[in-house]
Amino acid sequence: MQRRTILHAGAALGLAAIAPQLVWAAAKVKPAGNSALIVVDVQNCFLDGGTLAVKGGNEVIPVINKLAPAFDNIVVTQDWHTAGHASFASTYPGKKPFETTKLKYGTQVLWPDHCVQGTDDAGLGKELALPTAQLIIRKGFHKDMDSYSAFEEADHKTATGLAGYLKGRGIKTIFVTGLATDFCVAWTAMDARKAGFEVYVIEDATRGIDLNGSLAAAWKQMTAKGVKRIQSSDIA
Repeated sequence: MQRRTILHAGAALGLAAIAPQLVWAAAKVKPAGNSALIVVDVQNCFLDGGTLAVKGGNEVIPVINKLAPAFDNIVVTQDWHTAGHASFASTYPGKKPFETTKLKYGTQVLWPDHCVQGTDDAGLGKELALPTAQLIIRKGFHKDMDSYSAFEEADHKTATGLAGYLKGRGIKTIFVTGLATDFCVAWTAMDARKAGFEVYVIEDATRGIDLNGSLAAAWKQMTAKGVKRIQSSDIA
């Protein structure tokens, strides 16, 4: 099943009502020098008052800020769309946000216009405090293709270069936080596993959109890929 069909699969299977079997960390986890924290899309567009606000999105910022000192390596991602982007419902006459369309790489969920390049809406949350952040990965900047994952775009062929960067730095383990759990966080975590990293998603440092069971479906898929689900309190 293609990951971008997750919304419909979640609804059809009633996954929101099923408690997924989870891969939990057995004990406290202490990030080592070969660990990296990825902060996914904590941008104004997804925060309170943004064009695609995620419920509770602002609540992840203090959690992430508290986690940051435990990491020598931090990567930040940023949705960075063109005007008239292929993922915007407004690009297609008669289409509404949260409907879907078929593009050359598969089914695309259509969103309200959001995170347009150079706008304040696309800016990082002003309260983020990430003193060891070294890299910003911008994604979704190709007008005809979306990119939820920090590692590769929606065609599952075009790499962002993040895997090579992390491996070049000797990174073995990745901790993923940010917005939204069931889209960009999940895709990033699963692609990190595909690239060979050990991966944890810090659940209370994320928030989901949860359309038609998408949140439960995303956790189910992440678990199947070997992503470990922990809380910020599990970080030593």
